[in-house]
Amino acid sequence: MAAFGSFALLIALALAAYNLLAGALALRLIATGQPAPISPERLADTARRAGIASFAAVTAAAFALIWSVFTNDFSITYILEHSNRALPGAYKFSAMWSGQEGSLLLWAWLLAAYGFVLRLTHRTDVKLYAYAGTILAGIQAFFLAILCFAAPPFALFQGAIPDDGNGLNPLLQYPEMVIHPPMLYLGYVGFSVPFCFALGALMMRYPGEKWIKITRVWTMVTWLFLTCGIFLGMHWAYAVLGWGGYWGWDPVENASFMPWLTGTAFLHSVMMQEKKGMMKSWNVWLIFSTFLLTMLGTLLTRAGLVSSVHAFAQSSIGTWFVVFMGFVLAVCIFTYILQRSHLKSEHHLESLVSRESSFLFNNLVLLTACFVILWGTLFPILSEYVVGNKVTVGAPFYNRVAIPIGLFLLFLTGVGPLLPWRAASLRAIRRNFVLPSIALWAAVIVCLVAGVRPWKDGALDAGNFYALVAFALSAAVIIAILSEFFRGARVIARQTGRNLIVGTWLLTRRNTRRYGGYIIHIGVVIIVIGLAGSAFNRNIESEMALHDKLVIGPYTLVQVGATQDSNANYNSEYAMLDVYKDGRKQFQMTPEKRVYLASEQPQTMVAIHSVPEWDLYVVYEGTNPDTGQPIIKAFLNPLVGWIWAGLVVLVFGTLVALVPALSPAPAALRVPARTRPSEPALKGGIA
Repeated sequence: MAAFGSFALLIALALAAYNLLAGALALRLIATGQPAPISPERLADTARRAGIASFAAVTAAAFALIWSVFTNDFSITYILEHSNRALPGAYKFSAMWSGQEGSLLLWAWLLAAYGFVLRLTHRTDVKLYAYAGTILAGIQAFFLAILCFAAPPFALFQGAIPDDGNGLNPLLQYPEMVIHPPMLYLGYVGFSVPFCFALGALMMRYPGEKWIKITRVWTMVTWLFLTCGIFLGMHWAYAVLGWGGYWGWDPVENASFMPWLTGTAFLHSVMMQEKKGMMKSWNVWLIFSTFLLTMLGTLLTRAGLVSSVHAFAQSSIGTWFVVFMGFVLAVCIFTYILQRSHLKSEHHLESLVSRESSFLFNNLVLLTACFVILWGTLFPILSEYVVGNKVTVGAPFYNRVAIPIGLFLLFLTGVGPLLPWRAASLRAIRRNFVLPSIALWAAVIVCLVAGVRPWKDGALDAGNFYALVAFALSAAVIIAILSEFFRGARVIARQTGRNLIVGTWLLTRRNTRRYGGYIIHIGVVIIVIGLAGSAFNRNIESEMALHDKLVIGPYTLVQVGATQDSNANYNSEYAMLDVYKDGRKQFQMTPEKRVYLASEQPQTMVAIHSVPEWDLYVVYEGTNPDTGQPIIKAFLNPLVGWIWAGLVVLVFGTLVALVPALSPAPAALRVPARTRPSEPALKGGIA
């Protein structure tokens, strides 16, 4: 299989290279109108077909690697290092992306799959798709060249072939790790497609905003995959690493978050281009930056530049990525300078108190957050280069800057829907902001009554203060969004004779993009509430003999025993803890410590009990070597479950926004202008 896989990758590289060269030549001939021995259209079609065939070749290579894992072919170095005979079947799939070479093959396969879909749908706009497909072929050729020459996944082991492999990294032997990396890569790789469309549209001076409409769906789907990938990674860190948290501002976590920020900014600002013909240059550079940040994240993961639990070992392919990123940046700058006259805005900002300004501020804040995270991530590298010492930037730096930025973004999330396009009158502002303001101060009062104080020991406490602000703003934003739904649904209910529930459904179906976006914002608010709960986390650690008790919050943990178990893959130790509340036994928790036989590496399996108010999070940290007694660390983490619930709402809202809206309603059902609180709430009919 090694020879078959290597040959398939070489074929894929040849096909991608032909797609790039033939496609570029065809586009050049079409643009100049020069005579040629072959029809440019015919040449472009052969290039497109080569791109489709490259997907088949990369698929064959990926199949060869997976087949080698399942057949325990330890003659392949990659299989020897990342699998073993006792590894469960589900995790044998994970072996494909557990190492550098396999993860690059997964990247190349997903990129080829995106290209396959793009090339099959080329009749939507043949010329634009030809440009995008040719640029995508260049990216494919880069990754395939790395796989063929710099990081071959089918390299053979030199020497006597061992009977068993080294096994999969224990950190990856968790159910979520079967889907987290592919989901994250679907986001990372997917941003290549809108990048190709944006660069292609700029190269050909594409008229109008149609490329934005085509790109929007690709970007939203990609953004959704990246969002799910980030949150799955957060949940994995929470459930596996055993430190009681879910986000540590790790450099590789930051690398996935930065393109998410710029991608989010792009999804907001394209509405300005579609509706007002504004921010054209801004949007082009947002999508260029997003693609370059995905490349930077890949570089950080694979070049050994940063220390991270997520990073692969240091290798020479970092140079490849630096050269490629430099080339891409040069192409983007050159194309922009050459075609910048095509990106002149058709309108200008008329008022700072308008929906346009809220989009602009939203973008500026998102990019500020991205710059701060980028600076903190690269600072250790820059400091080592300048002064010779690597100075690490820790979580306190990010929290000090990112939390105020996040709260301002939350504020803009609520303000934006309440502002009209162009300019807002004082009367409209006063009318639209009454309910959210009442909700904000009501939330402050409720929090103070519930014991949330912005101070501790007589001094202002930053964590508690920010949590109070987050709760208050969340209440205001929720009311602002719900009031938008209610106003529109009430008008439809009155005009159609239906109830408010049906009115809300019709409202959403008539403008899925807008109201799906509002649902996404509700999901973001729920996530913020969950994040704010971290200000009130508690933890306690104790060595527990039989029948010893540990009290945290309303719970009393009683150690009732410890046991051991083993199988062909690992040995494990359990601590058995009965959990009491109000003097009554509620349930039992069994935190676990594993040692994997192939790698002899330990792994923590956390026990978590979730309720809406908090998570009881218990870690078995091993035994005291002197006494032989289990050491237990317990956390009480408020509102963590709201984070995962918010993700579900966010995903639902994105799916709603992707659904095509219903056709416009009859004129008789259009909403009169005087009922519209800001921009026509039901644009294009009942929506």
